[in-house]
Amino acid sequence: MADKELAPGQTYATPGIVDWIEATHVAEDEGSALALEAPRVHGIPAVQVHPAEAKALELLLRMVQARKVVEVGTLAGYSAIHMAKALPENGQLHCLEVDARHARIAEENLRASGLSRRVVVVVGPASETLRTIERAGPFDAVFVDADKISYDLYGRWAADHVRPGGLLIADNAYLFGHLLDDSPEAAAMRRFHVEAARAFHTTCLPTPDGMLLGIRR
Repeated sequence: MADKELAPGQTYATPGIVDWIEATHVAEDEGSALALEAPRVHGIPAVQVHPAEAKALELLLRMVQARKVVEVGTLAGYSAIHMAKALPENGQLHCLEVDARHARIAEENLRASGLSRRVVVVVGPASETLRTIERAGPFDAVFVDADKISYDLYGRWAADHVRPGGLLIADNAYLFGHLLDDSPEAAAMRRFHVEAARAFHTTCLPTPDGMLLGIRR
């Protein structure tokens, strides 16, 4: 059971424990290893999910037997690689990425993983490109890890296009510790939480920056 003495915000996870857990439970292939190195090699932001979180995404998709998935925010393709592994050969992951350079890096890493046939990378602002993939729905899952000011928009789109029993997953749900601030980003993120809770059965997993998990009602 939970330790009653553990104060909110504290953790038993030391860097050594986290490294050991990830080495034990998360297998990286050539493409995912390249994606992890992308911030150092290509100078892109080091903001992709941690290995244990990427593996959790893969397992969640396997649990719902996902075939059609949307990722909003792809960066170097690390989370996309792990999610694509969960799909059947005829499954498809639509990856939306605003930055054309990041999209090219993601495509290279997906090829290195041998997963290109399951993934379509769409370049452009997700507020526009989401409309272009609607005909492929309804979707089994939507994963959001993009511009935080638009999370409420992405959550509404997911509520309209995820099948009953499908998943909504979103990283950075604590907004880097600023969820309760008086700012446009915080207000948008709070709207995302409230509206998601209406359309989905939801919780927020206590990852370092929170990961919202919802099942479509």
